[in-house]
Amino acid sequence: MSELALRAEKLDAADELAAKRQEFTLDDVVYLDGNSLGALPVAVPGRVEDVVRRQWGELRIRSWTEGGWWTAPERIGDRIAPLVGAAAGQIVVGDSTSVNVFKALVGAVRLARSARSAGPGRDEILVDATTFPTDGYIAASAARMTGCTLRPVAPSEVPDALGDRTAAVLLNHVDYRTGRLHDLPSLTATVHAAGARVVWDLCHSAGALPVGLDEHGVDLAVGCTYKYLNGGPGSPAFLYVRADLQDRFDSPLPGWNSHAEPFGMRADYQPAAGALRGRVGTPDILSMLALEAALEVWDGVTVDAVRAKSLALTDFFLECVGEYVAEGRVECVTPRAHGERGSQVALRCEDAGEVMKRLIERGVVGDFRHPDVLRFGFTPLYVGFAEVERAAGVLAEVLAEVLA
Repeated sequence: MSELALRAEKLDAADELAAKRQEFTLDDVVYLDGNSLGALPVAVPGRVEDVVRRQWGELRIRSWTEGGWWTAPERIGDRIAPLVGAAAGQIVVGDSTSVNVFKALVGAVRLARSARSAGPGRDEILVDATTFPTDGYIAASAARMTGCTLRPVAPSEVPDALGDRTAAVLLNHVDYRTGRLHDLPSLTATVHAAGARVVWDLCHSAGALPVGLDEHGVDLAVGCTYKYLNGGPGSPAFLYVRADLQDRFDSPLPGWNSHAEPFGMRADYQPAAGALRGRVGTPDILSMLALEAALEVWDGVTVDAVRAKSLALTDFFLECVGEYVAEGRVECVTPRAHGERGSQVALRCEDAGEVMKRLIERGVVGDFRHPDVLRFGFTPLYVGFAEVERAAGVLAEVLAEVLA
């Protein structure tokens, strides 16, 4: 057994989160794609069966009240809140990430223009130029709807790009390709100093590292729940609206679920109080309650503990790759500095698509991003150090074959 394998055993033995693995349905595959789709928590199938057979099958429409269906979006939002550093009453769950980005970004522009100091010139939206494509598409549509100019800039260029015209800025907390962690506290403060509003996309950070939405005064944020929160494919996303902005948050998608009197069936729209303004239509109950069950794995876990293990796992993986992989065969595009790294490692190599295909065939599951990036996501609740060492060893073998 190699020295690194021995170290992995010791690290796993000392891991305070190791027992959490038993709360997931996993086999002997090394699953390093939780940054795309989290593993299935063991509590979910039974909960979904109860929702279908008893709540839907027996209680039927009574479940909207007796089963807590109606209040699920805000109740589950309150369950997610501490994982992203938010107090209760500021997060609502529902719709997709794309829909919530649209609500948040248009809402941010409207908030910026409603400020006393806004003046008439807030007609520009800055968007992360390296963003996941959907965010860019949505930002372009939001700009057209609000009469704004859309300006793509790299996150590092945001401070210099801000000005009197800036209404809102849409940024990713963690870059989906490289795993780079952007400086949320500093960028948020800088955007506010320019009189603009900021929307953060937390898809690759929620459940992986501390976010501190309340602490850092973030205006609005969105995030998915099927990655590090393990809510299942297509599980509903979440929308955060800071408490002191809620009475001014003007959603571009007012629906009957966000009405102050949803069953009043009034012709005129009066928004509900609080984060409920972020609701639109009827909640997707089956996936919503599957998510609620999935979030139970967080009982007794702190985000700080998850972050500490995440950094240890990614450090160890990079060390193993450095030891096992021949020099020059891969290039790490993920920052080495802890303050700049999310919970994934991205490696650039030739013929990356074929490399990932062979890795998966040998039981190491990551993913490939065009044109040449191998992505490995580390979910501390169920990934161990021995798996990390094994993954690096298999990677070295595959690279030797493919790039021979």
